Amino acid sequence: MTRHNPGAETSRRNFLGLLGLGAATIAGGPVLAGCSEKPAGTGTAQNLDAFAHLLPNQKDLAQRIAPDIAGIRPVPDGYTRFPDTLVDLITEKPGTSGKEITAMTPAWGPAPPGIGQSAYLQAVNAELGTPVNFTIQDGNTYADKLNAMLGARDVPELLCVPSWEVEKIPRFAEAIGVLFEDLTEHLKGSAVDAYPMLASFPTGAWRHAIWNERLAAVPNPTDGPFAWVMFSRKDLLDARGLAVPTSLDDLLAVAKQVTDPGRKVWAFNDVFPMIQMYHRVPGAKQGWRLRADGTPEFKYETPEFRQALEVMAKIYQDGLVHPDVVASKGADAKQLFAKGGNIVFMQDGFGFWQAGQAEHQKVNKALNIQPVPVFAATGGDPLVWGSDQPISYTFVRKGAGQERVAELLRIINWCSAPMGSQEAQLRDFGVEGRHHTRTPNGPVKTDLAFKEINNQYFFISGRNPTIGPFADTPNYVRDALTYSNEMVKYLEPDPWVGVKLEMPAAFKANQVPTEDKFTDVLRGRRPLSDVDAILQEWKAGGGEAARQLLADSLPKAG
Repeated sequence: MTRHNPGAETSRRNFLGLLGLGAATIAGGPVLAGCSEKPAGTGTAQNLDAFAHLLPNQKDLAQRIAPDIAGIRPVPDGYTRFPDTLVDLITEKPGTSGKEITAMTPAWGPAPPGIGQSAYLQAVNAELGTPVNFTIQDGNTYADKLNAMLGARDVPELLCVPSWEVEKIPRFAEAIGVLFEDLTEHLKGSAVDAYPMLASFPTGAWRHAIWNERLAAVPNPTDGPFAWVMFSRKDLLDARGLAVPTSLDDLLAVAKQVTDPGRKVWAFNDVFPMIQMYHRVPGAKQGWRLRADGTPEFKYETPEFRQALEVMAKIYQDGLVHPDVVASKGADAKQLFAKGGNIVFMQDGFGFWQAGQAEHQKVNKALNIQPVPVFAATGGDPLVWGSDQPISYTFVRKGAGQERVAELLRIINWCSAPMGSQEAQLRDFGVEGRHHTRTPNGPVKTDLAFKEINNQYFFISGRNPTIGPFADTPNYVRDALTYSNEMVKYLEPDPWVGVKLEMPAAFKANQVPTEDKFTDVLRGRRPLSDVDAILQEWKAGGGEAARQLLADSLPKAG
């Protein structure tokens, strides 16, 4: 990942199973062992409209630059060129104590070097005035680390929790109350004026940062609503005289044409979420929708899910998925796709697009990564999963004290500077001459930048999101906005919009085991006839409790 705003990989790992949970969670136990005598949580629901008085006053920065291409909300605006002059928004160093800050953030791919071996970290920390020492964890197994840390009550001063992980941590609201600072009085209303970058965040992002009726974290506003994208190696398709598919039948036909084990080329990585989307399987609140009678229905119960399961099982059976992906969850699909051309169609987060193109086009000048527009397998309008939920949240360890909390918020504020500022330039591109070279169209990253810069400061902050600009991928912003403004028309409506749900502990704990069972079906280790039994186990293992919570929490009309 390079940065969520300018094409950083959102990497919203399959929130229904691609990330494993810790042993205590799998067993259904509380995250904070011994912190409460309460039984495993039955879940909670909060109407976020009731907490408007806790939110920071939103205030745009005066230095905001007019966009080149407008995004249809919640798609952010796009910028195709850098401003001629960068603005220095923060004149005083935000760090005053000199006391090292510990932080934990995720990364996908090789971990960047640590504080003692990174010219990038040293340069940014010098500007901060107080050094941030990052512990980088593999994004594919980040949930395991989070559960272990929360269970041991051993957290860093700044902890990044991706939003898709929150959905899988039982009794997470209780963990927040025990382990993290209440930021309400520091940020609500006009108090946020002390942190003008944070004040510029969309109000909707702050609403999601409320737990236990208090403002508990700094949100990292989404840079786009889409959970997943199907990317294609259009250069490889062009070389074969093949068009980007426009239907499921087209996709499967092309997949068979491009798969050639003798040349070490396969069509796909694990694309089951996209196959579900093509079949209009529900994705709201992890996979829920309302039946015609107004009662909640989970995706496992729908005929659309059965159809998607059968199609994906046939994709595996036909040998269209790269064998490294089949054999191991740790296969680096990005390298197989963008570098080796061993995968022609790859499902990933939206932000992979620019980052992957920029990195690998240096070796392969013909590289052309393009998205496959979403379609409906049975015709009609497509359904696109997504939401305005923040990418991640930054929590502050409890017990820091008022002065330290203020210092940490100043650090987060600095890291949240917008495009066009000196601060954002250093955060995103490092030191000129070492991490990037200046061109008339903006900075272009060096090999050292790709090695050392991996969203470290981005993941302890946020920003008022934009797309671009990128000197090394000049067509990206226009391509990204064209795709996004078309697909946003088909975003799935959420019946529970405005409701913050803490799903029942049993439901959360049962997510990964259930998904693993369906993975066994997909890969031929269990027959399709087992689906009904898996569904009944899911219902008994928390599914019915979740249904009741969702039914009770539906917004009341009028």
